[in-house]
Amino acid sequence: MLTGPRWLPFGSSRVGGLVLSVRTHPPSAPSDRGGSAGVLRPIGVGCFRHTPGVDSLFDADPQPVAAAPADAPLAARMRPRSLEEFVGQDHLLAEGAALRTAIEQGRPHSMILHGPPGSGKTTLARIVAAGADAAFEELSAVQAGRAEVREVLRRAEERRRGGRATIFFLDEIHRFNKAQQDALLPAVEDGLVTLIGATTENPSFEVNGALLSRTRLYELEELTEAHVLTLLRRALERGECGEARVEDAALELLAARAGGDARTALAALELACRTAPDGAVTQAHAEDALQRRILHYDRADDRHYDTISAWIKSTRASDPDASLYYLAVMLEGGEDPRFIARRMVILASEDVGNADPQALSVATAAAAAVDRVGLPEAQLPLAQAAIYLALAPKSDAAKRAIAAARAFVRERGAEPPPVPLRSGGRGHGYDSPHGHPGHLGEQEVAPPGAVGARFYAPDAAEAGLAARLAEIRRARGREP
Repeated sequence: MLTGPRWLPFGSSRVGGLVLSVRTHPPSAPSDRGGSAGVLRPIGVGCFRHTPGVDSLFDADPQPVAAAPADAPLAARMRPRSLEEFVGQDHLLAEGAALRTAIEQGRPHSMILHGPPGSGKTTLARIVAAGADAAFEELSAVQAGRAEVREVLRRAEERRRGGRATIFFLDEIHRFNKAQQDALLPAVEDGLVTLIGATTENPSFEVNGALLSRTRLYELEELTEAHVLTLLRRALERGECGEARVEDAALELLAARAGGDARTALAALELACRTAPDGAVTQAHAEDALQRRILHYDRADDRHYDTISAWIKSTRASDPDASLYYLAVMLEGGEDPRFIARRMVILASEDVGNADPQALSVATAAAAAVDRVGLPEAQLPLAQAAIYLALAPKSDAAKRAIAAARAFVRERGAEPPPVPLRSGGRGHGYDSPHGHPGHLGEQEVAPPGAVGARFYAPDAAEAGLAARLAEIRRARGREP
């Protein structure tokens, strides 16, 4: 309840830095409509919603960047409150960028923020709201439903009548089904609320097209180690770890092993500072707080290239266990799963090829799954593809064939195609193979300088293709 020694006429009162609307009568006194007093409920760090009884007056407007309580987690206390404090996402917030300009001018627009955990989606939404001097409503789609959304829109309607805008931040928006997302459309289109949706999932798959067309999509990137290290050092500079002494190696470990998640790194730093004996936080204490073993793996160092090279060669050697081992090393070391998936697609053609054409489909499907689900679940399609590629029959004939063809062209130049093969009115005399038995004709299709050149040489793993090639050459009057 909103209680206190005095009750003021309708106006506002400041409580802990938060401006609250004040009732004209104490909660113990019934209003002329009856009902109960409202309560002040937290909806996020520094943000509150006044949940009213039926007799309460206009709700308090939540403040988007109010300071976090002293006992809040370190990640909440360190949440940037302005663009100047925000770290990362330079591609979106550089001087002159559209999003930065909109924030600085206090003219926000509806948007979807897509990015990995701990990349700053919630923080950015609150900074947008603060720059616009708008009320900030926050819900998580994990817990909220259409009823909660309707309440937000009701309050937004009342604010609009009073000349105040509302920014509605909906975290995990992909958790809403189509009907729930559709319920937002009229309010967004009418400008009743400025919607900021946040998601870790691919919006193209998880957010309705109609909603996407009414918003701007911004892709937030995973924070770099340098970004995370900046936030960790800032926490120490602000005295958030008290008298604890933190080794640089410990900070660097946390930054490297947090996977670009600032929240994870700050939580681990806070735990390490609280539990380290004698107030000295070493690399071992940081590792223990993070609960991840130190791996000698750096995505920008030789170990990065050595490990992917070992994965390629062990998979080429048809050893699924070694392939899985090196895959695990890369995943535990924080390697970008998209990098691994790209190498799988390459290997499927380079080392398996037409010995098992299905391998390319498996690898590309794994790459698509990585983009769609992300880690940690993406480890499953990556493992499936690694096993398949390791056990598939091998052939490098496609690689050798294109290398030979390109070397031929580099050495002899590129001749124009024969006249019958040219397009439109520039070609005549074309003899379609569909008019011949077996769909095989004798017309020459290579330019004169390349007639008789052989680039593709199927190996033993492509015996079926070798037989087919010999059959084709005989039918076309060529030497097998």
